[in-house]
Amino acid sequence: MFRAFTDHPAAVGESYFEHMQVASWFGFTMLVGAVACLIHAILPFACETSGSRRIKLLHERMVTHRRRVPVAQADVSQGFLGYAEGI
Repeated sequence: MFRAFTDHPAAVGESYFEHMQVASWFGFTMLVGAVACLIHAILPFACETSGSRRIKLLHERMVTHRRRVPVAQADVSQGFLGYAEGI
């Protein structure tokens, strides 16, 4: 049961708590971007670039600067290696 909490974080080179912090940052950033987009939908003059700036930031952190764990180091069950395979 404990492995369900540690397999994915290990596959991306993080501890459980490091992964919690990173995932929370991504979630909060997406939430702020979503609110900005909803405000922009109602008031087109407001938040004109807020949503796209969040998307660029998320892409940069998630894709451009991701840490990869070599497949040999990724001790993951059930064949899912996440970042180790570049997914």
